[in-house]
Amino acid sequence: MQEFEKTISFGGRDIHLRGGLLAPQAGGAVLVQSGETAVLVTATRSTGRQGIDFLPLLVDYEERLYAAGRIPGGFLRREGRPPERATLICRLIDRPMRPLFPQWLRDDIQIVATTLAMDEQVPPDVLAATGASIAVLLAKIPFYGPMAAVRVGLVGDDFIINPTYKEVETGDLDLIVAGSPDGVIMVEAGANQLPEADVIEAIDFGYEVVQDLIKAQLELIKELGIEIVTEQEPETDPTLATFIEEKTAAAIKDVLKQFSLTKPERDEKLDAIKAELATAVDALEDENSIKVAVAENGKALGNTYKSITKKLMRQQIVAEKVRVDGRQLDEVRPISCRVGLLPKRVHGTGLFQRGLTQVMSVATLGTPGDAQMMDDLHPDEEKRYLHHYNFPPYSVGETRPMRSPGRREIGHGALAERALVPVLPSKEDFPYVIRVVSEVLSSNGSTSMGSVCGSTLSLMDAGVPITKPVSGAAMGLIKEGDEVRILTDIQGIEDFLGDMDFKVAGTDTGITALQMDMKITGLPLSVIADAINQAKPARLHILEKMLATIDTPRAELSPYAPRLISFKIDPEMIGMVIGPGGKKIKAITEQTGAKVDINDDGTVTVSAIEGEKALQAKALIESIVFKPAAGDVFVGKVTRVIPIGAFIEFMPGQEGMVHISQLADYRVAKVEDEVNVGDEVIIKVREIDGRGRINLTRLNIHPDEAAAAREAAALR
Repeated sequence: MQEFEKTISFGGRDIHLRGGLLAPQAGGAVLVQSGETAVLVTATRSTGRQGIDFLPLLVDYEERLYAAGRIPGGFLRREGRPPERATLICRLIDRPMRPLFPQWLRDDIQIVATTLAMDEQVPPDVLAATGASIAVLLAKIPFYGPMAAVRVGLVGDDFIINPTYKEVETGDLDLIVAGSPDGVIMVEAGANQLPEADVIEAIDFGYEVVQDLIKAQLELIKELGIEIVTEQEPETDPTLATFIEEKTAAAIKDVLKQFSLTKPERDEKLDAIKAELATAVDALEDENSIKVAVAENGKALGNTYKSITKKLMRQQIVAEKVRVDGRQLDEVRPISCRVGLLPKRVHGTGLFQRGLTQVMSVATLGTPGDAQMMDDLHPDEEKRYLHHYNFPPYSVGETRPMRSPGRREIGHGALAERALVPVLPSKEDFPYVIRVVSEVLSSNGSTSMGSVCGSTLSLMDAGVPITKPVSGAAMGLIKEGDEVRILTDIQGIEDFLGDMDFKVAGTDTGITALQMDMKITGLPLSVIADAINQAKPARLHILEKMLATIDTPRAELSPYAPRLISFKIDPEMIGMVIGPGGKKIKAITEQTGAKVDINDDGTVTVSAIEGEKALQAKALIESIVFKPAAGDVFVGKVTRVIPIGAFIEFMPGQEGMVHISQLADYRVAKVEDEVNVGDEVIIKVREIDGRGRINLTRLNIHPDEAAAAREAAALR
């Protein structure tokens, strides 16, 4: 391909595109650069595989730490398993791209985005997403694009396109909008309890810029003489579909109208119809074209049956506005909530059930040392709130090997995490590291929003002083021609056979998180706005049920949760607390059983299961960093005796000298006549000389001062 360069300017930002130079054997490659962040995105297509019945699209996002001038940690000193944020960016690219490929396509397609350089101003994720569209167009892969993505921030009252990391951190909104020529195709957002109207306005603001980026891509491929490839879907014999519909349509409609059926009962009846269909096909003559078609493609029967079931379910919702479980379009399934289900050794538990979807969330409180250290390109170095999501096979009545979390589990956990971050207490008010694990015990749609609700319950049960409770609802959509039906609280079959999965989480004040995915090529903003507004009464209804179970965070933590005490010391005194080779801090830990974490800014956090031990450790640390002043009175212990005086340790690690002339109000002939090693004495700081030496005295100490010193020593 010929080399090209193109600059796109929008919203005060520039994106520079360069192609034809790098990765010449990839199907299509483009280097996308903004500021000092540069991402190489490639798209490659290979020959299709036999026997698959899905679009084999693989999206990878690769981070190289050299991009930020860093060398990886660990023994190997090279990048290994992708960090969690890299997995989330993979999903961010995949979700808007996947619906824009022809769903009949069976060729392997791989998109690889590699961050080659990065500053702390420009996040690479939206550059990678837009670059994926350009790479696919350059590779001449069938595509209903172009697609583009932008980030929208809100700083003060102003929306900002592609804000910097700092602007995202200080603003009230972090929203990514991806769109195609047909409309918005993906939304991902975290918000600081913003009203629905503000979020809708932000999506509109972002999509205007998306349209400009789409136009720029169209101009680019025109300049390069490339046409968007739109291959025709291979023709299929309609005989099989007609035969299956005639055999099964009436029975399927009957099952879909049995509103009292549970999901397992409905699935069992639909499977029985499919089994009867297979028997009918087997009974056909061997030369029959239908039997031949099924024999040649073992998945043809099942796929066609699924398509007919999908069509009939959608027709029922569009024409009759009734769902398969008998609910109205805006109706939420029955809800139940419980807290404190597990013993108090578990710090907090929330069990949330909506219909057949059941999620148990468990909260654990940890010390600052439990924070997750981040070894990726993002400026944040640690996380103090962790949300993990598990989806075992038994939750859907299946069996499969249990493996490490996949992209879906990581994505759902991140969404629930994002929904709750805006209501968490500050580190200063609540220095705990918090981990919530959501165990999906039963799934029939919207487990991620069930995780949000269950996690809110568990945090309140654990005594975490969240500012407001958060609830969430998943919205769906059926679009047939110009007819659109928005569904509240979608269940599994509606998600599986529908056109949209739109998750909305928030408080009674506003939205904290959004995630919208499409199976069609885009929606107008008006439909998205309707879905957001329809989600609000559902969220508030769910929240009401949650608050009926627990309306405020518990006043007391679990007796097994660590007790934390956080305080500040002079950063210059950190070395004194740690001691040579960590000797002093190890001694404090051994003596008290408490755990001590010290930050570079002088913040000390002491943790122990028993509060008294934490207080004891705090007192020891404070005594080490204590700076005495002239006139302070202490109870001390004689540590050494020399001819001219005695050394007194008045605080752990701190001592001064009483000159022989200051031992008594009369002439002392020999120090040992007044004090000996191990004696406990009351002393006063007489002066601190220019070299920092502390000179003590036993003279002129008032009885009240002595009594106060003894009380203070008893507390230590």
